[in-house]
Amino acid sequence: MSACLIVEDSRLARKELVHLIQEIGHFEQIYEADSADQAIATIKEQELDILFLDIHLPGKNGFEILESLDEIPPVIFTTAYDEYAIKSFEYNTIDYLLKPIKKDRLEKAILKYKPNKSIKNRKLENQNQIFIRDGEKCWLVKISDISLLESVGNYTKLHFNDQRAMLQRSLNYLEEVLDSEKYFRVNRQQIINLDHIKNVDAWFSGKLRLVLHNNEIIEVSRRKSQELKNIYAI
Repeated sequence: MSACLIVEDSRLARKELVHLIQEIGHFEQIYEADSADQAIATIKEQELDILFLDIHLPGKNGFEILESLDEIPPVIFTTAYDEYAIKSFEYNTIDYLLKPIKKDRLEKAILKYKPNKSIKNRKLENQNQIFIRDGEKCWLVKISDISLLESVGNYTKLHFNDQRAMLQRSLNYLEEVLDSEKYFRVNRQQIINLDHIKNVDAWFSGKLRLVLHNNEIIEVSRRKSQELKNIYAI
């Protein structure tokens, strides 16, 4: 069943958007949220095709809602402010609509949605680039340049080109979207890029120790050491 969520704190604007979406007739289920907490709960509980998201909300703004999620559904931003348009495309954005929203413009935005491009089915290839913002610093990083990923709570620390940056995505999530032939989970806390291995050393208790090209040393768990030996037929 196709479903969407409208996140809008203005009851009038929310009902108007519900009415337009019902007229277009694309979704069988339309959920509504008037706050960040309600929106986050609904996104985690429901399978959504599209999230219609206002930016200015009480508690958290629209971007903060997205940054709190492990998986970002396809988003159509609905806002009265045009200054966030460029920033919006750092996320899984289909379109950016300015209020007052017209039915024909809304329908065009909805028709841009391609289910097979849902973030849940997305796989990151080595040639892809991702946008990373950590505090005031921003990077556009090629996937193949990421040598190591380390779990830090709900965040993951990425190591790339002698840089370090925190990404608000779990290590489990990143393991799902990365190429499993290139990225290998060496232990509970770390994933490495196999192309960045410089040396493999035997370690105690049947474990392996890896040295990456940047000279970082990684200890592989016993179970994963055996898997790695099988990959390289050591």
